[in-house]
Amino acid sequence: MANLPIVRLKPPGEAGELAPFAGMPPERIVMPDSAASCEAALRELLAWPGPIGFDTESKPTFRVGEHSDGPHLIQFATPQRAYLLRVAIAECLPVARAVLENPRLVKLGFGLKSDRSRLQGRLGIALRTGIDLGSVLRYEGRKGQVGLRGALAALRQEAIAKSRRLSTSNWASLQLSEAQQRYAADDAYGALQVFAALEAEVQQRLLALARTPER
Repeated sequence: MANLPIVRLKPPGEAGELAPFAGMPPERIVMPDSAASCEAALRELLAWPGPIGFDTESKPTFRVGEHSDGPHLIQFATPQRAYLLRVAIAECLPVARAVLENPRLVKLGFGLKSDRSRLQGRLGIALRTGIDLGSVLRYEGRKGQVGLRGALAALRQEAIAKSRRLSTSNWASLQLSEAQQRYAADDAYGALQVFAALEAEVQQRLLALARTPER
């Protein structure tokens, strides 16, 4: 998207001064595993009138020259629920494709360039109508983009837990631990909360830009 507004943030205080990010409650995290549950998830997502949070997770690589075959998990979030779609489950792929390629549904996230490339290259899915919040947010007096952790700290005075053990865990597994589920859900849900904390004028401008057809 061209002409993105740049939002300047004051650098956050020490982590000890911040409230913990509550995140999505575990009972509201949905992991579809059948045709029926996938269809239900798709209906709910397509019916949501506002933007949705989005992210992906991939099984990490540890050897030199080894290439990731991710994404292995695709996450969406509304204010009510987070949906974790495991790529290895065939019924989940049509849901992911329908949501990601829907031009009406605005997808919010951080680092979308990498997600876009992996989705297209591995799954043949085109990410449409996305807003990369990392391209919008900057710290005052500093260079470089702001990530999810920094954005939540600066805009909401909240600290999100970012465990390296979880971030480098096996996202290709069909059996995700509760900790993995919450980590993945909060990446998508956190992006939604960052967007909600922006001024209404900035939100509307971003949504309008995202929905403008590319020439």
